[in-house]
Amino acid sequence: MTATLIWTVVALVAIGLYLSWTAGRLDRLHARIDAARAALDAQLLRRASVTQELATSGLLDPAASLVLYEAAHASRQAEEDHREVAESELSTALRAVFGESVQVEAVREARGGEEAADELAAAVRRVPMARRFHNDAVRAARALRTHRTVRWFRLAGHAPFPLAFEMDDTPPAALADRPGT
Repeated sequence: MTATLIWTVVALVAIGLYLSWTAGRLDRLHARIDAARAALDAQLLRRASVTQELATSGLLDPAASLVLYEAAHASRQAEEDHREVAESELSTALRAVFGESVQVEAVREARGGEEAADELAAAVRRVPMARRFHNDAVRAARALRTHRTVRWFRLAGHAPFPLAFEMDDTPPAALADRPGT
């Protein structure tokens, strides 16, 4: 009788430790998602800001400036529900304007254009990396949240189900291959 009670207590403690470890792991994954989302938001904002700055600098022709400015402004002002679409439209506008290296070289040749082109190229390259980090964290949290143990014991608490950020983040070919930070 005593041995059975001891083994029952040991089993309950082991199960409790496992549940505690799993809940802590899930909490760390949710914190990682929050940090990755903040980094993604910062990179998206940086890309839109640099694009707006370039559009208003006078280095581009008026039509290209207008297309880029409107797309960047829309991405900065987009509601959370429409953010992915607005960011995809900014990517499309960047590819339309900087699809060929001729436009990039024209910007680089202008006074102050070298720095602007390098800054835009760096911002455009960082968005896919930030999105990949965010979506990897979401994928890991989703995988853990689908385990029966997590669902049965409600280890996720009231945390919302993590959603990936899906957008077109393909950089313009002329900017993707540029050296920079």
